[in-house]
Amino acid sequence: MKILIAEDQKELQKSMATYLERDGNICETASDYTEAQYKVALYEYDVLILDINLVSGSGLDVLKELKKSQKETATIIISANNSLDDKLEGLDLGADDYLTKPFHLAELNSRIKAVLRRGKFGGDETISFNEIRIDTRSRTAYINQKALGLTRKEYDLLLFFITNKGRVLSKEIIAEHLWGDSSDMVDNFDFIYVHINNLRKKLTDSGAKYIKTAYGSGYKFNEV
Repeated sequence: MKILIAEDQKELQKSMATYLERDGNICETASDYTEAQYKVALYEYDVLILDINLVSGSGLDVLKELKKSQKETATIIISANNSLDDKLEGLDLGADDYLTKPFHLAELNSRIKAVLRRGKFGGDETISFNEIRIDTRSRTAYINQKALGLTRKEYDLLLFFITNKGRVLSKEIIAEHLWGDSSDMVDNFDFIYVHINNLRKKLTDSGAKYIKTAYGSGYKFNEV
């Protein structure tokens, strides 16, 4: 899962990123309004953790721009201000949840998982696609009730494909989703090919031939 943390308090920002990365997430950060706007416009995220009171602008304006772009990014607003008006405005603009500082990081993690289940999977912790079943709590994938034995990146890749089934995904989008900002530092995408080929082999060996190469464009997880 890829998360953007837009928070100007560096210590809290670092604490959130460290905690969420331990759960297998890719975390990127923005320390002010301008950086948050830039990253939200340029990249795709599963979750945006958004401080209302960013140092150079309002997080609510970032949320407005996100909703205008029609991106399917779950948003959790955080703020030191316990004002009901701020909370209601954020929710009216399309935020999925609201946390008031201070909060426990474990609660934040639970809220993230909850909004994702509600938004993408109808509240279920199990995702099914034909003979494939994914348990998002244990991060385990099965085909016909047999565990696939995926690595962390292969699991993330399969989940990314299934949630974007029928859509051509470029190698740049895949790399940026799975590795975040660090994907910009590589000279080629050989590591993408390795993970995709390994995942495709494990699926194919179990009779699930869904990953197709869109020549010159990227990869597509076929729906049939």
